[in-house]
Amino acid sequence: MTPVTMPDSATNPYFRLAVDIGGTFTDICVQDLRSGTVEVQKVPSTRNPIEGIMRGVGQLGLDFTQVALFAHGTTVATNALITRRLPKIAMVTTEGFRDVIEVRRSDKDEPWDVYADVAPPYIRRRDRLVVPERTDYSGTVLQPLDESAARAVAVELRRRGVDGVAVCFINSFMNGANESRMREILQEELGEDVPVSISSEILPEIFEYERFSTTVVNAALAPIVARYVNELQAGLDEADYDGDLVILHSGGGVMTPKLAQQFAARLAGSGLAAGAVASQYIAGLAGTGNAIGLDMGGTSADISLCADGVVATRQEWSVEFGHPICFPAVEVLTIGAGGGSIAWIDEAGGLRNGPQSAGADPGPACYDAGSDLPTNTDANLVLGRLGGVLGGGEITLRRDLAETAIRTKVAEPLGLSVEEAASAIVQVANANMANGVRLMSIRRGHDPREFALVAFGGAGPLHAPAIAADLLIPRVIVPPSPGVLSAFGCLLVDIRHDLSRMVLKRADDWTAAEAEAAFGELEDEARERLRAEGIAEEDIVLSRFMDMRYWGQWRSLSVPVTGELTSLDELLGDFHEQHEQHYNYRRDETPVELYRMSLVAVGRTDKAQLGMVGADPAAGAPRTSREVWWDETLGWETTPVWDRAAIAPGMTITGPVVVEQLDTTALIPPGAVATADAAGNLIIDLRPTAEEE
Repeated sequence: MTPVTMPDSATNPYFRLAVDIGGTFTDICVQDLRSGTVEVQKVPSTRNPIEGIMRGVGQLGLDFTQVALFAHGTTVATNALITRRLPKIAMVTTEGFRDVIEVRRSDKDEPWDVYADVAPPYIRRRDRLVVPERTDYSGTVLQPLDESAARAVAVELRRRGVDGVAVCFINSFMNGANESRMREILQEELGEDVPVSISSEILPEIFEYERFSTTVVNAALAPIVARYVNELQAGLDEADYDGDLVILHSGGGVMTPKLAQQFAARLAGSGLAAGAVASQYIAGLAGTGNAIGLDMGGTSADISLCADGVVATRQEWSVEFGHPICFPAVEVLTIGAGGGSIAWIDEAGGLRNGPQSAGADPGPACYDAGSDLPTNTDANLVLGRLGGVLGGGEITLRRDLAETAIRTKVAEPLGLSVEEAASAIVQVANANMANGVRLMSIRRGHDPREFALVAFGGAGPLHAPAIAADLLIPRVIVPPSPGVLSAFGCLLVDIRHDLSRMVLKRADDWTAAEAEAAFGELEDEARERLRAEGIAEEDIVLSRFMDMRYWGQWRSLSVPVTGELTSLDELLGDFHEQHEQHYNYRRDETPVELYRMSLVAVGRTDKAQLGMVGADPAAGAPRTSREVWWDETLGWETTPVWDRAAIAPGMTITGPVVVEQLDTTALIPPGAVATADAAGNLIIDLRPTAEEE
């Protein structure tokens, strides 16, 4: 893929298209490369996600022949793991290691709950087959693969009609020869159409449980991702699209469809990373490097953190506890708090909110699609915070049905008025999200008072001011198109691959020349991947890291490696300093172990940039007003309702105000002051309110 450049004539493609598919809505973002302006569209998600994409693009009147780049974030992999609607897959492993993925680490998400069990493995025991082979800790092959036994296993799997296979041999991270041969035999018997994932290629790292688990997840998702991207590509071909298709992965980069099929596990968490990247970008436009992203959609709320301009990442994560995925990923905390989250009363008579969700079908009670359960959307509608339509008229909301659901399910059982019950529903949802923000900030050593809260998603700007006030966060930033910000985030990322190799040597047993040669091999592999994706040599950026630890330690620290390695002394010095910074001590006389080397390979692409926002001719005046219930003290108050397009850059508005636009509704609470900046962000300053209190 070559970076998109500004077209020389009107005959060249001059749009960049980004699509993010959520549980409730499909968000579409189109940027005109000639002017930099961005158009958005929001349509209900469909059972076949591709139908939703085509419908939304059609409503924008966009011709695919005018599109230069299509970037896509998808929940297809995440949803498959959550629902466990997985293809029939099998595992081939070394004799004696059949139950590694079931024994796990013997830990639990709720250690004191004796009734809560960890979800079972993605592959049943009867589909985990073994073959004789053995490689030792150093990579020496003690027992070559028994090819007759391997052939018999392959024939058996063909008889069973499996859709994918994970090959996980012990110690293959040091030498993957036996795994590679097993894959060849499997493909000879099963055919090239059945994907085979081998652990030495997917995650060549120590700790067999994490390596096996990641490979199993990859094998489970590979057929799903392959079918999805092939159907998507077929739909694009039918629409005469001749540009590039890139898919966002969990690490905050994009990859081509071919590599997405090979490393399918990286697509788990795809859409979440886009929102985190976009919130980092928006915060930068607003002049801060410290931002907490709150992406509240129809089903869940995703919380991310950016400190000093760097988005937080993690090496190990999971969709389901007990089944880790060990690819680098943007750190996002997801909780069941969305517009469609259902309010309910527990056995003790307490009001709860979520994680159950009405989703897009049937949706909240006010959708009039068959549900009678109250949701956050119903509560906001009853309180006057939402108007009568969503998505620019795509969905009409019935307030009478929302009131009935809240009255019968919450108000009457708790002895409250409908308004009090609706307010309580929203307060419980806000408390849940505030706790999530605490986990992402305070628990990681960050003071939320030093951050801005970037509110996006269809429901984020409705709830963010109350959450920020609870945590003493001074500012809420509402982007120009918050409901589709995750889609916009797909236009802000580079192609990225993360490669690693285990070392497990004492520093005094390895020379700088040997380390340099090993890094060179990783870099050759990275360049090969990026060149296959059309990245020019001058746009390739490679960053080296060496994970190190004191001899005998369990945990390691990742130390950047700058320039060519001519000596390990400087690298060791950096490690000692970093260890002292993290743990407040250093042991210069203690031997250091080189644990793992890793490489971040980035293929730079042109980024989308928000253009300057113009004002609507009606700028300076609210469109209408309506009664809004703010809290138990203020009760109902006549509140101006502004169109977002009518708020010109530089304008200042004092709350209470409701701001409506196609993809969301934002609240400016009483006493708060909102200012529109030159990039179109609405910055809500809550400090005047805090000072009054």
